[in-house]
Amino acid sequence: MRNQTATYQQYTMNQLVLPMDFSDLIPENHVARVVNDMVESLDDQLFDEVYKGGGRPAYHPKMMTKILLYGYTQKWFSCRAIAKALTEHLPMMWLAARQTPDFRTINRFRSERLKPLMDTLFSALTHLLIKEGYVDGSSYFLDGTKIEANANKYTFVWKKSVQKYEEKLQLKIDEMLQEIEKQVELDRIQIQQETNAEEKRISSEVLQAVARSVEQELIKRDEQIKETADQKEKQAQKQALKPLRKIYRTLTTDTLPRLRKYETSFRLLGERNSYSKTDPDATFMRMKDDHMKNGQLKAGYNWQIGAQDQFILFYTVHPNPTDTRCLLPHVEALKESGLPLPKTLIADAGYGSESNYVAMADELFETLIPSHTFRQEQKRSFAKKRFHPYNWRYDETDDVYWCPNQRKVSFKRYTKRTDPYGYARDFKVYECESCEGCPFKPECTKARGNRQVHYNPVYEELKAKQHQKLKSEEGRTLYQKRKTDVESVFGHVKQNLGFRRLHLRGKESVHIELGLVALAHNLRKRATVDRRSKEPKNTNQHKNRENRIKRFSRFYVLRCFWDSSFSAATSLP
Repeated sequence: MRNQTATYQQYTMNQLVLPMDFSDLIPENHVARVVNDMVESLDDQLFDEVYKGGGRPAYHPKMMTKILLYGYTQKWFSCRAIAKALTEHLPMMWLAARQTPDFRTINRFRSERLKPLMDTLFSALTHLLIKEGYVDGSSYFLDGTKIEANANKYTFVWKKSVQKYEEKLQLKIDEMLQEIEKQVELDRIQIQQETNAEEKRISSEVLQAVARSVEQELIKRDEQIKETADQKEKQAQKQALKPLRKIYRTLTTDTLPRLRKYETSFRLLGERNSYSKTDPDATFMRMKDDHMKNGQLKAGYNWQIGAQDQFILFYTVHPNPTDTRCLLPHVEALKESGLPLPKTLIADAGYGSESNYVAMADELFETLIPSHTFRQEQKRSFAKKRFHPYNWRYDETDDVYWCPNQRKVSFKRYTKRTDPYGYARDFKVYECESCEGCPFKPECTKARGNRQVHYNPVYEELKAKQHQKLKSEEGRTLYQKRKTDVESVFGHVKQNLGFRRLHLRGKESVHIELGLVALAHNLRKRATVDRRSKEPKNTNQHKNRENRIKRFSRFYVLRCFWDSSFSAATSLP
């Protein structure tokens, strides 16, 4: 057989190829085009306010915003990775118009220039999503997730430990002041006036003034010792001054620095129970991914987002581990953002507290927030709990409960409880007339005396209103949508986008980074929606679905035939 000569397509690396504009090589529905269109639609004045002008011409802020957003959509959270992509990645080269800012410039733009711009930029892009019809903002699904901070896991400071050591130090300071008063005249009245009367703590400023008084006394006595001619008397004076010198040395090198450190810790802690030394704004929280598998805590932030149709409409960052205390700050920030307020705010049971119910009752929008017992109350087993007060008969006329043993549980008094954050709740206390000889007492209560019921009328009324709305058809439909609307956003961010740990430190920098993550998620989501809207109806997905239906139909026919044959065979004598 005759051998044929192999042929190849022309391949020359040294020849100029036209066209030189490589934008045609980027697909129409590529996420880079979405980034470009959304950033270009923003007003230049939005960026001009950040730059003072003068000096060397800066890179265009729109270009820097584009490469940052596109980098986050591609899981490039490092500025070095973004700078590297500017010379290797075709869509990134197109967005930057072949300009190559180095990683320091990119990081400086992210951490400094975007600090006053992030909220305005996010609001402008959210308004654009509403204008183009991707969302309407009527339903606002709120939820939070914990993001691990860029901090050492073991550089923790606990509030209880600081309080314990600070109290011991205060006792030591009192002993030192008593020793000092034996040799130095101190204005004890002024010290008491400047001391915190509520906590009875001596501040570092007061202790610094005491140290100055001791120093002046030491200088004065040193001069007296120099003027003394008798060597024995001079030696005796020096010996008598040693305890005061020792106290002054301890005061300046140990006691005063420790007191300042504790005061700094209290200032950083605020209402929190812990913070990290490497990122003082981060709080130690219990994460789902436990690195030591024994309930260890990690430094992190609570990221609260409001979403609709899996688009992030707004977000805030909090150092509070629980969602309950994040609702009111989040809503206040939403009202100040300039975004349209929703018609309905939907959140899970983690936000269902009395303080939140009372505050949300005055807002212009509706809320759907169940209590922590809502799901339990819907179960049939809950109605069978005989000793739960919700299942007891209540006589509204006499304000009396009737327990399962048909004994009166009458109103006794009002009481008030104040939580650690200062919110006061009013309770009505009901007490059984007599639990003596009751056969159900071991199951009903563990108290030695009579059974008591603490009823919160404000909370129960507001909770009942929320539960009534949740049981309606509209409320049930909205709350069921919450699971697929906001929970899936966290799944996309953590799993698909791969963002599980922060790369910046400090609350302001974390706010910027999570804003970029939220915008990157919205851009990816919009690109997906645009691509699906332009796909033909008879796609492979529909074909696969039709094939599955056909296979199931054939299987069903065969199963019916087999069942009929088996029943006929078994019916034979």
